[in-house]
Amino acid sequence: MAPAHLDPDTAARLVGDAVTAPSMHNAQPWKFVFRPAGGVIELYGDPERAMTRTDPDHRALHLGCAAALFNLRVSAAQYGLQADVRLLPDASQPWLLASAALERPPDGHDADHDADHDADHDADYDADRDLAVLYAALRRRHTCRFPFSDEPVPDALWDGLRSAARREGCRLTLPGDWHLETVLGLVRDAEHREDADPLARAETSAWTSSAPDPADTRGDGVPAAAFGPRSSAGTAPVRDFDRDHRVADRGWAAFEKRPQLALLGTSNDTRADWLRAGQALERVLLQATTDGLATSMTSQPLEWSELRWAARDPLEAMGHVQMVLRVGYGPLGPETPRRPVADVLEIRD
Repeated sequence: MAPAHLDPDTAARLVGDAVTAPSMHNAQPWKFVFRPAGGVIELYGDPERAMTRTDPDHRALHLGCAAALFNLRVSAAQYGLQADVRLLPDASQPWLLASAALERPPDGHDADHDADHDADHDADYDADRDLAVLYAALRRRHTCRFPFSDEPVPDALWDGLRSAARREGCRLTLPGDWHLETVLGLVRDAEHREDADPLARAETSAWTSSAPDPADTRGDGVPAAAFGPRSSAGTAPVRDFDRDHRVADRGWAAFEKRPQLALLGTSNDTRADWLRAGQALERVLLQATTDGLATSMTSQPLEWSELRWAARDPLEAMGHVQMVLRVGYGPLGPETPRRPVADVLEIRD
């Protein structure tokens, strides 16, 4: 394939699509560097936006950055480009999480190729070119902390979400009855732990805002409009960001009696696994949005090492749970703010 000669405006559009990804507390812990000479966009983690108390190993930071990386791949496919991605490309730069060399497929890619055509690049392109179908979901996907209906998600849609996770080298499983109760119990336990931990509460509070209009907030964090209502019947299957703000007009609502949860996991638990899991997470979320489903993430039990191990189902071939997803039928959720591209993109020779 030929390297793409990207101009800064195109690179900015790609990054603008990338940063619609979710991240813990909407901290947006990423930086991008565009190198025009090679048509390369580098993705860096931003340690200044890390959660030092509840994400001390930066696992969630890696997930969020990798979700943005997946969006970059989707955007590249939409523009007819192939992103040749390398994870953790330079051991001497630990915050350089990935590089994406943007390449343009040769004319007539779908026709017969010359014998000396790069088969590996062909396979990569064939694997990624269908990502463009997810492009319309990039800006429609929002975390929803509102109640879902009790209508079950059809098996065919679950199969599609499982396939989406597998295509990124991860596994998506649905907990059975006993395991679902275990996971919900871990969510409640994690909430109690955060309530009793002033550092964890201060961290969450620092990334939330009581301003009712997202337009009146800063370009990151979780605004009050995205908190969702208070649960009128016990613990809700979503994080309550309002413990310290106490927004007056949030209202009350009954959440679904039996949340439809899914566990996204990996066999191992290395930094590369986290980056694969973050891409799988975003692929699942975008596929769910395309399928007309609403989603939210329930990461609280995974933020406490003594609880995270219990989230996995010992009967499943999943070594490490990376995210708990809630899926169902409901509103798509309100839009949350994003920092301007100029604040997260740097152009270097």
